[in-house]
Amino acid sequence: MTAPTDDIARTQGTLTTIEQRGIEPVPDDERTGQAGALFWVWFAANISILGLPLGATLVAFQGLTIWQALVVAVVGAAGSFALVGVISIAGRRGGAPGLTLSRAVFGVRGNIGPTAISLLSRLGWETVNTTTAAFVLLSLFAILFGADGRAKEQPLVTLAAILVFIVCTVLVSGLGHAAIVVIQRWATWIFGALNVFVAVFLVARVDWDTVSSAPAGPVSAMVIGIGTIAAGTGIGWATAGADIARYSKTSVKAGKLVLASAVGAGVPLVLLIGLGALLSAGDPTLAQAGDPVAAIRDLLPSWMAVPYLVAAFGGLLLSNHLSVYSASLTTLTLGVKVPRVWAVAVDVVITFVGAIYFMLVADGFYAPFITFISILAVPITAWLGVFIADMARRTWYDSDALLDLRRGGRYWYTGGVSLPALGAWGVAIVVGTLFTAVQVGDAAPVFVGPLSDTWVGANGLGWVVTFVVAVGAYLLLGGPRGALHGPVGASRPAAREVR
Repeated sequence: MTAPTDDIARTQGTLTTIEQRGIEPVPDDERTGQAGALFWVWFAANISILGLPLGATLVAFQGLTIWQALVVAVVGAAGSFALVGVISIAGRRGGAPGLTLSRAVFGVRGNIGPTAISLLSRLGWETVNTTTAAFVLLSLFAILFGADGRAKEQPLVTLAAILVFIVCTVLVSGLGHAAIVVIQRWATWIFGALNVFVAVFLVARVDWDTVSSAPAGPVSAMVIGIGTIAAGTGIGWATAGADIARYSKTSVKAGKLVLASAVGAGVPLVLLIGLGALLSAGDPTLAQAGDPVAAIRDLLPSWMAVPYLVAAFGGLLLSNHLSVYSASLTTLTLGVKVPRVWAVAVDVVITFVGAIYFMLVADGFYAPFITFISILAVPITAWLGVFIADMARRTWYDSDALLDLRRGGRYWYTGGVSLPALGAWGVAIVVGTLFTAVQVGDAAPVFVGPLSDTWVGANGLGWVVTFVVAVGAYLLLGGPRGALHGPVGASRPAAREVR
């Protein structure tokens, strides 16, 4: 899947230009993107070693075979990214970031809650990326300079590793959409090839007798695994679906956007999750590792360590600069009055602090990580249900009204709130939480929902219930409001946010 020549040429021509547009909708005459651009963006964003420990947990903790793990990866990863593609359709329709379009659904004030949750999710993922990348650099420093690769033993080196990754992130995220589209496309080939090269050596170490003799896990474990993978992949990216697609031509078919997102992210995720499952068969070390980078490095011949670490660093960077770009738009939607490039700086400062905590203070890493994505899956899925239900009837977003925060605007509704949308979101979160148990690693549960021990809760289906309740409640409470269909073929003028 490739992007058209004229689109690539236009994007390359602005590669070093800082994007000045914030959350204001993109005028139709500036929208030249095709579905192929989404394929490369999502493929590159998911060439990350974080897929390996996710796959490892399916075997080590859920007791699945490699074949069951692959099925779980396809359904959980590719399936959840199909939802990201659905949100991309809204970006094509409205030409604005996803959470900005969400103002039409929730109201300009009612949208604050979903936007804050989305920003928390993005910051959490960026902290995970930054922490993992810093572990990568520590390992690289240990090989090249003989330094101690343990974070807590080398606090200054750890701080330097975190800063290097953050600076690399800002250099791309700060430039904006044009740079991201081009870099994601070409980096896919470079780091994809490195990952394949490393994967060959990892597969060579697999104990195939153990893999083939492993008993199949129960179907319930597969269901739980699908929920975990979906929460850790597509659902975590759902609110960002429109952020890149807002530059797509209005003539791009909706099905192509969905397919490009699902396949673009699905291919690398299925391969990496499957590889993680293979490596963990008979050896749960990877799933239990406090430093997963070192755990994978130790599985390789010593001469393979450097290309592995370079591939790992590159994959994490490709994911992080897209996440930071999306987070900066979400920050602006939340009401922070700074240029987009400064919003990028605000976001990375927060992730810098978070990475310091995970590396120099906390004793564990992936247990909090899995807990984090499981908790946020509920409110994000609730937003997803309401937003998609609204999309079923709304084909147009008023560009001026999206930026009009004053009383009496089209999306002001009742006191700035769409009661059906916000009410459905709240009800879905409450119901979903009833089926959720929050536990960090082997510690005592932090929270146990009263229905978490039912078949639905025990099988990790609380997020599915959340989605269904969000859709149903929104429609029952009145559904979409405001003008749902605009003038056909009308050009989208530039707009400014009005307060």
